[in-house]
Amino acid sequence: MPLDVQAIPVLSDNYAWFLRDTETGTTAVIDPGEAAPVANFIEKEGGRLDLILLTHHHHDHTGGTEALRQRYHARVAGPAAEQQRMPPLDIALHDQESIAVGACIGTVIAVPGHTLGHICYDFPNPPSLFCGDTLFSLGCGRLFEGTAEQMFESLHKLDALPDATRVYCGHEYTLGNSAFALHAEPHNAALKERVAEVRRLRAENKPTVPSTLGMERATNPFLRAQNVQTFAQLRREKDTF
Repeated sequence: MPLDVQAIPVLSDNYAWFLRDTETGTTAVIDPGEAAPVANFIEKEGGRLDLILLTHHHHDHTGGTEALRQRYHARVAGPAAEQQRMPPLDIALHDQESIAVGACIGTVIAVPGHTLGHICYDFPNPPSLFCGDTLFSLGCGRLFEGTAEQMFESLHKLDALPDATRVYCGHEYTLGNSAFALHAEPHNAALKERVAEVRRLRAENKPTVPSTLGMERATNPFLRAQNVQTFAQLRREKDTF
């Protein structure tokens, strides 16, 4: 049975992601940046939270963890490499290890770059990538701790996933990212078409995520960079754009 995924807007532009295994009813939330909106959502969905999954240590992705753990007695999983910098972990995860949400088994992908211990969660049914602040819709995360070489390799890992993979990133940044994407690839017809759709969605106050990996391959200049030198130049330009 497939994994059901719903967005929970938190803070100013973050998304926490609520997951339910439709076979067992097991639930999880990914990157709860604050507790109140997540708890309100969970109560409307039956009042059950079994697991909290964290992608990296930044507070806007972990800030609600302790309150939710205490309220729902949920277990907390996250990157072993950052466990000294985030709420206590019940499950410390490493690259290529498995994580279960009920009968849905996901794979951990280590993606250093935004932070050194950042991880993503890849679930197969339906193909779903929860990538925190590594890959954004039309963008990628800033290099707060890692190098351009590390982030380029991390994106290369994600680029190996199927086109149909849904990309669940941690922020509603698409409209802002679209301006730089058009600057980087002004003649990309697929990008122009996508930006028009993004503008329409945001004008209606609708989310632009998830996207798909196929969509990002066609329109995201950071994922489309053919070598680390090109990627690094794009990242430097975006930082001051």
